[in-house]
Amino acid sequence: MNKQFKKIVAFVFAAIATSTASAQIPQGYYDALKGKKGAELKNAVHDIIKKAKVLDYGSGNGATWYGFWITDRTDDGRFIDRYSPEKEWVQSTKQGVPGAGMNIEHSFPKSWWGGTQNQAYMDLYNLMPCESKINTAKSNYPMGLVVDGDKGNGYTKVGKGKDGKMYWEPSDEWKGDFARGYMYMATTYQNLNWKGDVDSQILQKGDYPTLQKWAYELYIKWAKQDPVNALEVKRNNDVHNIQGNRNPYVDFPNLMEYVWGDSVNYAFDPANTVTSEKYLGGGGGSTDPDTPQPGGEQIIYTVNYKTNDGDCTFDVTTDPKEGVNLWKRDKRFGWVATGAVREGDNKYPTKFAADGSLVLPEFDLTGFESAELNFNHAVNYDSEPAARLSVEVRCEGNTTKIEGINWPAGNNWVYINSGNIDLSQYVGKKIQLAFHYTSNTSVAGTWEISDIAVKGKKDSTATGIGCINTPACSSTLDLNKPYTAYDLSGRSLSDISNAKGVVIVKQNGVTYKIVKK
Repeated sequence: MNKQFKKIVAFVFAAIATSTASAQIPQGYYDALKGKKGAELKNAVHDIIKKAKVLDYGSGNGATWYGFWITDRTDDGRFIDRYSPEKEWVQSTKQGVPGAGMNIEHSFPKSWWGGTQNQAYMDLYNLMPCESKINTAKSNYPMGLVVDGDKGNGYTKVGKGKDGKMYWEPSDEWKGDFARGYMYMATTYQNLNWKGDVDSQILQKGDYPTLQKWAYELYIKWAKQDPVNALEVKRNNDVHNIQGNRNPYVDFPNLMEYVWGDSVNYAFDPANTVTSEKYLGGGGGSTDPDTPQPGGEQIIYTVNYKTNDGDCTFDVTTDPKEGVNLWKRDKRFGWVATGAVREGDNKYPTKFAADGSLVLPEFDLTGFESAELNFNHAVNYDSEPAARLSVEVRCEGNTTKIEGINWPAGNNWVYINSGNIDLSQYVGKKIQLAFHYTSNTSVAGTWEISDIAVKGKKDSTATGIGCINTPACSSTLDLNKPYTAYDLSGRSLSDISNAKGVVIVKQNGVTYKIVKK
């Protein structure tokens, strides 16, 4: 069997005490689950994972296909299509660009809640790259056993179940993955108002159990037959890095038993239960469980400005004229800056001298070993955009102009990509990016910025102790200033005030070992 399907977690449903410590799970993330069981446990899980910072739906920076580049690519750069045989997987070409002949497939169909473009509609745990024909064939049918009239692609089945209704059935190597995905959706979105036949076929309204009895019994069976593997763990970590929430049914392979199965009458304890091993990897990532990766590429900031302002602010010295803002956001183009203003019945706009920046929120590059910027933009009515437009880095009181940006020709509305701009010189620091526009009475172009992404690779030494520099704690360590901290397991600590035991603190390039009592 291919390495990516090699199973790394044995389902041992006994009281095995294993550490939940992981560089991927925030400290205390699952603490609220302790002592809960059955319906109360499911509601507690829901409260933890219900909020996610989902990407926009579609292609481009800050959208689904941008996420798939990180979450669903093989080492050789093909999109992982869980609905089709591996030999048919499509090569990826560029981050944010759809795979040829592929769709974004909702495992939990959007029609089940009426098609509203809500968080569930854009949740990467529910979205997968999928070849278009099988996507069409599986329609909005629920997942179940297919026993008659298979019209699938020879890999994913589509046909009638024992009840005569239509279902789709994943291939054996993906049954557990999809089962845990369905458990996640039935928990995260348990409060949705389910529509149509699905309400009686697979789901039921209400917080518990949400899944019909036959459904959760089948999915538990599939999850046992197809345990969590390295690829599934990697995807859970990658989506968490993007959205901020996790799939706990991957982190705890036996959580399903405490929610729906044979342990609903027993209290769950996240600190003393079976857990998945945590392997990290960026991009396509390693799927070999024998080769864990120490660091992974993470999205720091990604926004489609056509749909979101990105928490940007303005630093404007001179607007084009009184009452006219230099920077405006347009739902068709994103952020737009221009010093040209159409006045009265004039056929052509008047050019004004203007100066001001669109300022992005602060990015904390502490703990990263590399970082880069990428954005799409268009410029018109300025044949030398680099002479008047710039992207700047604001760091520690200094402003530095970024060189090496791909600039548009300046005479059309065609968007081009900036190229990957290296920000690695700023790792370990906090920075702000600013798009700086200037114009004069002779040249007043229009600059449009449609979408942007800032991503970085975590410092591979940050989650290990490594070589400890241990000066006296009173020498230079100042806990009132920015620092990064980890426990001995490598788990990141946002605040060490309540920590106990040995804590590793990194500040200004120095690593300290502190014993907290």
